[in-house]
Amino acid sequence: MVRIGKKKLVILFFILVSLGNGIGIYKRYMRKRREKERDKRHIPYGIYEAVLKRPFDMTLAGIALIVFGPVMAITALLVKIRLGSPVLFTQKRPGRNGKIFMLYKFRTMNNKRDANGRLLSDEERLTDFGKVLRSTSLDELPELYNILLGDMSIVGPRPLLVEYLPRYSEYQKHRHDVRPGLTGLAQVNGRNKLSWEERFEDDVKYVERITFWSDICIMLKTIIMVLKRDGINSDTSTTMDIFMGN
Repeated sequence: MVRIGKKKLVILFFILVSLGNGIGIYKRYMRKRREKERDKRHIPYGIYEAVLKRPFDMTLAGIALIVFGPVMAITALLVKIRLGSPVLFTQKRPGRNGKIFMLYKFRTMNNKRDANGRLLSDEERLTDFGKVLRSTSLDELPELYNILLGDMSIVGPRPLLVEYLPRYSEYQKHRHDVRPGLTGLAQVNGRNKLSWEERFEDDVKYVERITFWSDICIMLKTIIMVLKRDGINSDTSTTMDIFMGN
């Protein structure tokens, strides 16, 4: 009779558990793929996009909220002192499949209006303090909450304005096949210095091939760009140019 040591039994147990988990992940991926094919929706490129990306996003967002919690608290206090209430800028944005959600950011503009009570242009309302928040991307930190809610992802096409939805071409509409991101391929390829056509090309390119490695590379490049404060403004505007359609 062959005897198996306790250590070998433990190793065998973990191998079987890992194998079972792997099979379960694969089955969930195939089930979601069949559902997408049946409904003629976006088909995930692989298991990472179909099953693992969402838990990965939640884990990173949770850790980031803990790590950057003190920074966010200080930033909120400074916004309150410099710009007043409200501290957060909220705006409806389209997410996956065009579903509208509420985006959260730190305010970077004041509420100055002209003689007729209309808000001044973005360039006129963007304060020096707001420019610092934007150049350091500190204004984006509240979007971590959007990621936990499931509205956004760490990496994906940036959520743009609701009024842009009818202006997209059929090709450009595919940027909404996935959750919008805190950062994305277009951001690391030039950010606001790119033309709209170049941004959308990068967005759809990312959507067509989402992998763990591509997400990691985009995250690392984003960190480098934030530290360098590169590509914050377009060549023609202090803020992002308006997309008027094709």
